[in-house]
Amino acid sequence: MNKAIRTVCAVLSIAVLSIAIGLFAQRLKNKYDLASHPRQYGNFVEKYAAAYSIPEDVCYAVIKCESGFDSTAVSSAGAVGLMQIMPDTFTYLCSLTGDNYESGMLYDPETNIRYGIYYLSILYDRFGVWETVFAAYNCGPSRVDGWIRDGKVDAAGRLTEIPIAETAAYVERVTKAIEKYEDLYYTTQGED
Repeated sequence: MNKAIRTVCAVLSIAVLSIAIGLFAQRLKNKYDLASHPRQYGNFVEKYAAAYSIPEDVCYAVIKCESGFDSTAVSSAGAVGLMQIMPDTFTYLCSLTGDNYESGMLYDPETNIRYGIYYLSILYDRFGVWETVFAAYNCGPSRVDGWIRDGKVDAAGRLTEIPIAETAAYVERVTKAIEKYEDLYYTTQGED
């Protein structure tokens, strides 16, 4: 072979190898993304997301950010289970549904998901903007009401300032997790 043909073959070989490595890396990234953004407890999420008109990606993102899908999780503040519900909040929610559950039921995945999604629906009915809902879910609706009274909200109902760094970071984490869930599971490939 002459030198020109060998050079072309070498360049083509490098190009093919680069494409193969890129495809392999993308496949690994996709597997990592799927593993790090699971849809565990899908039957419960689907059931209660439909019952309370909450998008599934929102439910999964909250569970991921709250407990990492650990049904036995307990926060330092005392929040329990997959969606990290405070026992007092659970008691309040049970009073609204007429159920008579003990706080130990928060460890039950179906119960925790049901009441977590129900609570999200109550907060969404109250605030109407997901970022504001996530702030209220994290630090309590009364605190968010105070921020709204203090003018820390724009005309669309979005908080313009979240004075608690932990809550601001939480809102950002949940929002990013929703984007990832939408990308992985809820958008049709090829749509612009």
